[in-house]
Amino acid sequence: MAEPLCNTAVKKCKETMPQTPIFSSMLGSSCSGQVQPDMGERCVDPVYQDGNLVSGSLEALIERLVPTMDYYPDAKLKSFAAKIIQLLKEWTETFPYDFQDEKSMKELKEIAHRITQCDEENGTVKKIISQMTQNLLMALSARSQYQEIREKFRQPVTDKGTILKTKTQSTQKDILSVCCDPLILAQQLTYIELERVSNIYPEDLMQIVSHMDSLDNHKCRGDVTKTYNLEAYDNWFNCLSMLVATEICRVVKKKQRTRMVEFFIDVARECFNIGNFNSMMAIISGMNLSPVARLKKTWSKVKTAKFDVLEHHMDPSSNFCNYRTALQGAAQRSQTANSNREKIVIPVFNLFIKDIYFLHKIHTNRLPNGQINFKKFWEISRQINDFLTWKQVECPFEKDKKIQSYLLTAPIYSEEALFIASFESEGPENHMEKDSWKTLRTTLLNRA
Repeated sequence: MAEPLCNTAVKKCKETMPQTPIFSSMLGSSCSGQVQPDMGERCVDPVYQDGNLVSGSLEALIERLVPTMDYYPDAKLKSFAAKIIQLLKEWTETFPYDFQDEKSMKELKEIAHRITQCDEENGTVKKIISQMTQNLLMALSARSQYQEIREKFRQPVTDKGTILKTKTQSTQKDILSVCCDPLILAQQLTYIELERVSNIYPEDLMQIVSHMDSLDNHKCRGDVTKTYNLEAYDNWFNCLSMLVATEICRVVKKKQRTRMVEFFIDVARECFNIGNFNSMMAIISGMNLSPVARLKKTWSKVKTAKFDVLEHHMDPSSNFCNYRTALQGAAQRSQTANSNREKIVIPVFNLFIKDIYFLHKIHTNRLPNGQINFKKFWEISRQINDFLTWKQVECPFEKDKKIQSYLLTAPIYSEEALFIASFESEGPENHMEKDSWKTLRTTLLNRA
């Protein structure tokens, strides 16, 4: 249905990560592993459990949908037409890109024309289909405009010689000169997160599944325009992590650097309280980068109790069990919330993507008897539906253009520049660091 991911986008999903425990209990051992279907054991009729379809052969499912002289999926043709309209409505709203080419749009119009003939008396169906088509065209237009407004990728600063000349200036702008309130900065980060999440659609997430199927068939079509939303959001996470590291490493005086570290710890904590786990993880990742983590003299002055709590929440052991517990708590709060502020749930996007990836990778599309494994697809659908619910929350915080402009456009250091700034702040302490510092200085001199 959706175009496959390009190789660069899927590499991150291929890192080994334990499977979410709930998956095994829901899907059962019989549908895990690469089991070849036994075509001879196929059941004719679909299998239902508690009123829900759990498996069935593709032929039987199609047969249930095709009217014959003696059988209608619904006794009343108009009721059947209403269900077809509902299907088309959900399809066009959830996967509008399926209808972006002329052929698909033409087929949609042909189906719609046939359905309207069943309700020529009052024209109700015609009005519904007209509204559905209009909404589809608006959705395609909006997404097309978003694709055209390409995000301005900031260029990492690599000329460290120029940086060092201006580093000691007291007038140098930093995040604290723009916003010194951790709560306000956390709110502006949440605003940016929700803005980016709103441009991710189910079909974007299905790229993961499509790309895996493509790789299994030794194909990779790698349409960059199809993965732009995912890549732009992933790029935002990386930029935020590097911005945090840059803001810390660029500070000359240890006292001010300590204040900067404690400020970002407070921002990460406020993000956690809001339910913005993605920004929280990005900030923690930035402070755990080697150029920042090696600043022992700075960290010795930092009150690390708050940071230890944050790291506990993001502890990767047991498949990020602590984080998943916190996420579940935020999701439950969101369900019973009366205000948009309490409804905010922004998961760690990389972990969310990996869950879908491994769910699809580990469990087969068909059961051993050849029937379609509906439990697998129900679980994928449940996770995507949760994400859709969270992304529809309207941000309760007002946009601060000055703060957001800084967050989105402030220069960030490259990894090399971060190490140089780090060594300039606190000199190398062991042979490995001394060798690295010597190599970096030689590289810098050669460039000059």
